[in-house]
Amino acid sequence: MCTKKLKFENIKDAKERLSKYIKDTPLEKSVYLSDDRNVFLKLECQQPIKAFKMRGALNKILSLTEKEREKGVAAISSGNHGIAVSYVSKMLGMKPATVIVPENTPDSKIEKMKAYGANVLLMGTCFDEAYAKGIEYIHNNSFTYIDAWDKDVDVYAGQGTTGLEIMSQNPEVDTIILPIGGGGLCTTTALAAKSINPDVKIVGVYSECCPAWGRSVEEKHLYHEYPSGNSICEAMVGGIGELAFSMKELVDISLEVKESMIKKAMAHAILNEKIVAEAAGAAPIAAFMQYGKQIPGKNIALVISGGNANNDVLREVLNS
Repeated sequence: MCTKKLKFENIKDAKERLSKYIKDTPLEKSVYLSDDRNVFLKLECQQPIKAFKMRGALNKILSLTEKEREKGVAAISSGNHGIAVSYVSKMLGMKPATVIVPENTPDSKIEKMKAYGANVLLMGTCFDEAYAKGIEYIHNNSFTYIDAWDKDVDVYAGQGTTGLEIMSQNPEVDTIILPIGGGGLCTTTALAAKSINPDVKIVGVYSECCPAWGRSVEEKHLYHEYPSGNSICEAMVGGIGELAFSMKELVDISLEVKESMIKKAMAHAILNEKIVAEAAGAAPIAAFMQYGKQIPGKNIALVISGGNANNDVLREVLNS
């Protein structure tokens, strides 16, 4: 079990550190999803890199020593974390980042990493394989590793600033729905929100093609690796982070969503909300559409975690 603990103070410190570089993302009411309940969209898809991963990567890299920066940073990613590390490295005038990605990473995300100067290496057919090969490569080349999901408190603290913002923007929010990949965004947002209002309910959403979070919680066993089916949610496949699993009690409800519903949610986001949400980012909308009144709360925030959608997937969902 993870020996490092994330504290609310870590998240507050991260918020102060990040405020010099990034602005709060909007929390906008959806007139289409609201009925007798108010539904708000937390638009992390409007970060400079179009994803929440900016928060964790920036907080971590700002926390590095000069010696650690000089070694060069490296990341293992299914997409958005790699984009974030690439962007931050360029923004801070560091050496180009090295990013290891699985072979199924969307070309659009790889192109974005390269646009920010990163050296992108394809390793393995899935994230779990990329992680195993990437860790060895990073160790052999003495890079400073920027952990995407497992147990880095600085990365987690940065991601948790999402929860601080939501509760500051609308203290009436009583339910927050988030996607779960490795679990970092969901659990850290939960810690921040519940530290402000312990009654806030946290709903974690995972795809039917990768139920790693659901199985880990049900069986009380950390699935650090997990076999996934073919999924449009490349950002949600693979295993659960060690630190996230240690905070699993903060997630009140875990819901499995259908891939078909995620596609409908992506189309809804574009056609109605006028925002681009990648599959993982649209998963909270999908959960709200699929489960309806089973989801508690009168003021519900859906975290749209990213907008780096694959062009082929966008065409598919809009033409279906």
